[in-house]
Amino acid sequence: MTDTIELFNGRDLSGWKDHKNPHLWAVEDGMIVCTAETGKMSNLSTEAQYGDFELTLEYNADAKVNSGVFLRVSDLEDEVHTGLEIQILDTYGKEPPLSRNDSGALYDMIPPSSNALRPAGEWNQMRMRCEGARVEVELNGVQVVEADLDQFDTPGINPDGTKNKFKYAWKTMPRVGHIGLQTHGGMDGASGVQIRFRNLFVKAL
Repeated sequence: MTDTIELFNGRDLSGWKDHKNPHLWAVEDGMIVCTAETGKMSNLSTEAQYGDFELTLEYNADAKVNSGVFLRVSDLEDEVHTGLEIQILDTYGKEPPLSRNDSGALYDMIPPSSNALRPAGEWNQMRMRCEGARVEVELNGVQVVEADLDQFDTPGINPDGTKNKFKYAWKTMPRVGHIGLQTHGGMDGASGVQIRFRNLFVKAL
């Protein structure tokens, strides 16, 4: 039986590092807390790297939070192009059609199949599974993303012909990397809004 690893000890940020804006992150009451600053994007990343794994966590976001969870980041100096981002955004109540930028999406690649997000200020549960080319995302018990990275064989282009931000083809990218928690400032320039994370566990597959 594969052991499950607790990524956050509830006391400090041991095992984590932000290479750009470490002052944005703190530990409060057993939670990782990030306070957004306008125009500042940064990732708090694990020092360890993971390949095939299942990641579970809980998060609680203020209104207008713009955040995300990064998977398999292979270059911490170029996280936005070398990591898969699961979007966290204040899109509660939005009706379909949902976009590749809405909460729960595999950012800029696959939109969530449904809007399972809870209102700002409530806790959400996420489960993310990476196994080979397969990536699955579950939000609050609802599977919202099922992806096959082998279908993303052209830089900047999704399988359906739409454009994405990536300068690399995900079919050819490393299938091991860091796990990261992102802040991207607040929506509409909001500053001071917070997101809180707890109960972060990873299990190797």
